[in-house]
Amino acid sequence: MNSTEGAPPEVIPARLLHGQKALVTGANSGIGRATAIGLARAGADVVVNYVADRTAAQEVVDEIASLGVRAAAYEADVSQEDQVVAMMDRMVQEFGTIDILVANAGLQRDAGLTEMTLDQWQKVLDVNLTGQFLCAREATKEFRRRGVVPEVSRSAGKIICMSSVHQLIPWAGHVNYAASKGGVLMMMQTLAQELAPEGIRVNAVAPGAIRTPINRAAWETPEATEELLQLIPYDRVGEPEDIARVVVALASDLMDYVVGTTLYVDGGMTLFPGFATGG
Repeated sequence: MNSTEGAPPEVIPARLLHGQKALVTGANSGIGRATAIGLARAGADVVVNYVADRTAAQEVVDEIASLGVRAAAYEADVSQEDQVVAMMDRMVQEFGTIDILVANAGLQRDAGLTEMTLDQWQKVLDVNLTGQFLCAREATKEFRRRGVVPEVSRSAGKIICMSSVHQLIPWAGHVNYAASKGGVLMMMQTLAQELAPEGIRVNAVAPGAIRTPINRAAWETPEATEELLQLIPYDRVGEPEDIARVVVALASDLMDYVVGTTLYVDGGMTLFPGFATGG
């Protein structure tokens, strides 16, 4: 196994996002939690969205507050239009504005094609795709209202869609999830094309195999990890902090000219490693 097992040391510049206000959906665990804390370490005030487990969300808020920035936990189901509108209105009222949206909330409801129910299909599309659309729409309204504030950021706003390597790699037994992430790709690119002339940057991050609760079965035993590593040329399972660092950079002016791009953070999973020896 790669000697670089585990996430690299913390390297987020402390003032990179100073003065900015961020909303991270699905931020009470996994990638969302790490991202919310990473944004806070870079100086942003952060709203931690969650749909269940208030205690876990408050723990994230407490950790962020210990870093010397503002934080709050907002309960909202991103698949419900009225709850998204209310969440964004509340954030603007309490935090003054929004500069960064990380549309991270997502879930899986796995089944083979003929066993998958319409409810399983629809729930995944509603959260993973429609939820990102609703959050992006409401954030854009505030970006347009406020415009560019040069002393805060060169952009009027940043939208970062959390996608997956499965926007590119087919995944048998997970057709609803793969379809939702394929939709995220085209939604992100279309929004980027539409909003770029207004100084609003839209991009995506596509994680590969990351050590989070949603995929625990894939890495929690040595046998499962060994099998998973056959798909990862870099020879380690990713950590939530690997994603957080990329999100922070993408949200900053360091990447001000990056528009409509998906950054794959996957240890090389999208290199189709099965072909490394000729297929």
